[in-house]
Amino acid sequence: MPEKQSVHTQGQVNTLALSAIGVVFGDIGTSPLYAVKEVFHGGLPTDATHVLGVLSLMFWAITLVVTTKYAIFIMRADNKGEGGIMALMALALQGSKDNPTRKAFIVTIGLLGASLFYGDSMITPAISVLSAVEGLQIVAPRLDHYVLPITIAVLSALFIIQTKGTGKVGRMFAPIMCFWFATLGLLGAVNIVQHPDVLMAVNPCYAISLLFELGWKGFLIMGSVVLAITGAEALYADMGHFGLKPIRLAWFSFVFPALLLNYFGQGALLIGNPQAVENPFYLMAPHWAMYPLLILATLSTVIASQAVISGAFSVTRQAIQLGYCPRMNIRHTSGDEMGQVYLPAVNWLLMVSVFILVLSFRSSSALASAYGIAVTGTMIVDTILAFIVIQALWQWNKPTSITFLSIFLIIDLLFLSSNSLKIPHGGWLPLVVGAVLFLIMTTWIRGKELLARYLDEKRVLFEELEQRLRDRPLVTVPGTAIYMARSVHGVPQVLLHNLEHNHVMHEKLIVLTIVTREEPYIDEAHRVKIRMFGDSGNFYRVKLYFGFQEEQDVRRALQLCCHEGLVIDQKTVSFFIGSEKLSFRRKSPMPKWRRSLFSFLTHNSTSAIEYFKIPVERVIELGIRIEL
Repeated sequence: MPEKQSVHTQGQVNTLALSAIGVVFGDIGTSPLYAVKEVFHGGLPTDATHVLGVLSLMFWAITLVVTTKYAIFIMRADNKGEGGIMALMALALQGSKDNPTRKAFIVTIGLLGASLFYGDSMITPAISVLSAVEGLQIVAPRLDHYVLPITIAVLSALFIIQTKGTGKVGRMFAPIMCFWFATLGLLGAVNIVQHPDVLMAVNPCYAISLLFELGWKGFLIMGSVVLAITGAEALYADMGHFGLKPIRLAWFSFVFPALLLNYFGQGALLIGNPQAVENPFYLMAPHWAMYPLLILATLSTVIASQAVISGAFSVTRQAIQLGYCPRMNIRHTSGDEMGQVYLPAVNWLLMVSVFILVLSFRSSSALASAYGIAVTGTMIVDTILAFIVIQALWQWNKPTSITFLSIFLIIDLLFLSSNSLKIPHGGWLPLVVGAVLFLIMTTWIRGKELLARYLDEKRVLFEELEQRLRDRPLVTVPGTAIYMARSVHGVPQVLLHNLEHNHVMHEKLIVLTIVTREEPYIDEAHRVKIRMFGDSGNFYRVKLYFGFQEEQDVRRALQLCCHEGLVIDQKTVSFFIGSEKLSFRRKSPMPKWRRSLFSFLTHNSTSAIEYFKIPVERVIELGIRIEL
């Protein structure tokens, strides 16, 4: 698949690149607050040899993983311009439609990666804001006991403003983050001037020598080195908002150099002052700049957290659209930007989880022990899915594609295995969160499969229904009735239920099915598909097609039916929706431990009326009993 061509002018690319700095790079851009400190936290000597080795490891980790793997390779795998793990999974599925086994494997690891992403979404706001506020311990040690209350207050404000939408706040992000990265670069450059020999760390021999010297301990510090690349997936995940060229331009021309300067500057500081290992980031700055730097760091971590929270909203929405989790209340916070959404349930669950993390771990160093394993797990999933896309859609030759897989999978597995040693000390947390969410999503998918099988067994064809109506004619009443159906085949149970009990039918019957494609957007010309059954001209099946990034607004989409020759007066139409009551047979194929969970998820799923924007005053709900 060729790289998607941009239609933006250079001026537009520059503007989008500026905006991308405010959203895309918040997570990776705040890593200098804690990454270097955590590498030396275990007692690693801060002499020149070890500092150069650590900097070399960080330099090559960022260069190979963020720059090469994501910015150069994986970002080429756009799904109609969209990126992220769900978009990549959908793209991989497009190349595996004829292979059910591979398709099941892709869905499984894709859901696993998405589940781990939520573990990362919990830890990132906690560790970022906490590490920034911990600057008080350096700036004003007597205020040390205010670190946790201030962190909770900042995070509370962050989650509360989500209800208002982040469009207006987002306009402030770019200038603040540009100033942040400029400050990172400047602080680093000032310290590098003091010890320019620190730049020798670009030589990979220093990294290799350090690993050989330390042996097992060298393997351990890789679990801290990974902190320098957290947020790498954001380059790919936010591609749909800003585009490939702007993100690459921002990374290569500004963000990447600023990060390197800061990391090398921290290294130069440690060579000259080993005691600065207490907090090398803040101690790089002159004393008069400490308070402004503390405020700037806190603002930057809030922005980084905002990007992660928005990412959680976006991934959840995509999972709902693709049918991988129950429907939730989704609010669109911008009339201009389709991607700006707010999910109350996700927001408040995240807030409670983050508060528990902050109050339980109490320091960024303690939280670092829980950080990394979810990130590296998601990176492995990205590598595997990208390999499938490379083979199935791009059709690279086997040696080239296997080389890609081998190099990056080895790097990812090295980081994952080193981070696995953190499991007893907090790394279990994102794994437990990921396992619970994976269980929920797989239970939902399994339940929907059984439901589809049940509906297929009970299916009545339109031709059969027409024959029944000829044999036993019913009273016809004026108007149009739209029956919502899960299946794309046959007559829905709610229609049969209505005819059986009310013994009347509308002069125009429409069976409506919502179909979500494995692509982000559907062209309006292909939105609606209409088929008429029989000779009477009053039976229709309508399929509405949506991408997984689109709002599934039934009212607006039905207006397109007029262009296809099917006139629907939405002021008089009646929508019939089945209110399903689930029960399970004694020998149901669903395990007992999953049954209660699926019933709970179904019961608490947002109503189809609200989710599909159906006017509630035009809805008639009929109870339907379903036995799985």
